[in-house]
Amino acid sequence: MINMKKVAKKANVSISTVSRVFSNKKYYIKESTREKVLAAAKELGYFPNGFTAGIHGAATHNIALFVPSISNEMFPPIIKGAEDFLRKKGYNIILCIINDDLEIEKYYVNKLCNGIVDGFIICSMLSKSDSIRKLIKEEFPVVLVARYYNDNCNAVIIDNFQASYDAVNYLLRTGKKRIAVVLGPKELNVYGQRLEGYKEAIKNAGIEFDEKLIINVTSGDNGLYQGITELLKRDSQIDAIFATNDHKAIITMKAIHDLGLKIPDDISVLGFDNIKVSTMLNPPLSTVSQPFYEMGKLAATKIYNIINGQGPKEPVVDVLNTEIIIRKTTI
Repeated sequence: MINMKKVAKKANVSISTVSRVFSNKKYYIKESTREKVLAAAKELGYFPNGFTAGIHGAATHNIALFVPSISNEMFPPIIKGAEDFLRKKGYNIILCIINDDLEIEKYYVNKLCNGIVDGFIICSMLSKSDSIRKLIKEEFPVVLVARYYNDNCNAVIIDNFQASYDAVNYLLRTGKKRIAVVLGPKELNVYGQRLEGYKEAIKNAGIEFDEKLIINVTSGDNGLYQGITELLKRDSQIDAIFATNDHKAIITMKAIHDLGLKIPDDISVLGFDNIKVSTMLNPPLSTVSQPFYEMGKLAATKIYNIINGQGPKEPVVDVLNTEIIIRKTTI
């Protein structure tokens, strides 16, 4: 018996792509892909009747939302922004916790892409992902949040390079000369972008880049605390630290306090994200604010429009603005 699975194999696409070609919904599918599927179906003699097309092409009104974790304070507002919009449109969110693990991401993609969900909102900072590449290639509705894959995929992001450049430039304008930077794991591409912004800012200020000012410890919070402590003991000229997320900024502040140094009198600290706890620290943390709720809401709007055949036919990357929130760790 000829079925969608055989058509998909013949056309070298996923079953979900075949399903969307025969669906009555106005999914955006490249004409070349549509023609390939229809040609395979014709060659195999596959012509679904109205009942079959209705079953296999019916919308599930489910959207998969991938996040690295829910313990990180940046992700709950993204989830809320997406959920607030989609709930009003009659859609459900299937939340998948990826833990920045490519195998977990692959598991959920394979589990959900064949008729379980209508689309994916993927909030992951992994720089490489065959699973996402597969979804994009097969033209499955996908919107990336807080990461950039390429121009062939819809995304909602910030300009990490520019945000970091502006942050370091702010520290330079306050008179800081020797600025250390605390990075995250190299496999998360946002940290590479933020490092490049840091480098460009100090270069434009006429300051030579010093590799010794980069703190990139991957052995957990204790390892990071030790790394910061050792650097500050070795280099008493450091007058500011730019932490590329607020969690690392908090650890940085503890290390500075434990050395008997004062913030910001001895060392300024600038974070990145503007999570809620940043206002509750002593002193309150200056930080780069990301519009997390708006990112989630816009991503949900985009996936809804894609699924329902609305909006631009070609992928669009939306870049939202960040803002430096000046508190007591830098003034």
